[in-house]
Amino acid sequence: MNAMANIKTVAKRELVGYFASPVAFVFIVIFLLLTGFFTFMVADFFRREEASLEAFFVWHPWLYLFLVPAVGMRLWSEERRMGTIELLLTMPLTAWQAIVGKFLASWAFLALALFLTFPMVLTVNYLGNPDNGAIFCAYLGSFLMAGSYLAVSCMTSALTRNQVVSFILSVVICLFLILAGWPPVTRMLEIWAPGMVDPIASFSVMFHFESIRRGVLDTRDLVFFASLIGFCLFTTGVIIRGHRAG
Repeated sequence: MNAMANIKTVAKRELVGYFASPVAFVFIVIFLLLTGFFTFMVADFFRREEASLEAFFVWHPWLYLFLVPAVGMRLWSEERRMGTIELLLTMPLTAWQAIVGKFLASWAFLALALFLTFPMVLTVNYLGNPDNGAIFCAYLGSFLMAGSYLAVSCMTSALTRNQVVSFILSVVICLFLILAGWPPVTRMLEIWAPGMVDPIASFSVMFHFESIRRGVLDTRDLVFFASLIGFCLFTTGVIIRGHRAG
């Protein structure tokens, strides 16, 4: 019970910190504008003449590539730069409680930004009769993918006190997680290393997100995202405990 109270306290502190400045509102506005631009202008939503949100979700892996690291880069870098990480870790809470609290607060912030795209669902239901079950799965997949990117950003943020370095590292790692299952890359692998296509693609968020986006909730996809988040948060804990020992 005490552990949950500590996690809740850290999460509340972190979430309030987002909205203490205009940064949170700027991020949400940029996210909504970009999703709208790519859906209606680039993907020609209305010209598709189909009742689905495929034109909306297809851009999420690429939008998150830059937007999520921008949210996560300050999680631990800011604490290290300002010297408050020592104060945080001397409080009556464990390192993993602080990590989980910060992560959940940032994930909740991303969930809020994603939730505010609900007019898309209303629009497609007004224009036709979409498969709302598939849309729900796509939203779930997008939420899990955002959490995976955020966990990577949390890990890179713990490595350095420089937010720009943290941002670049997380973008590079997340880019690899996309390209490993990106169709042009997999087609190239089919030519040069046919036997390696499936093993490499299995490490891609694109590969698992596409499966969920089609409305198929496969346990393997859910386990992949949960494992990726768990591994990155575990690594973050190892790094943070290393700072404490140092």
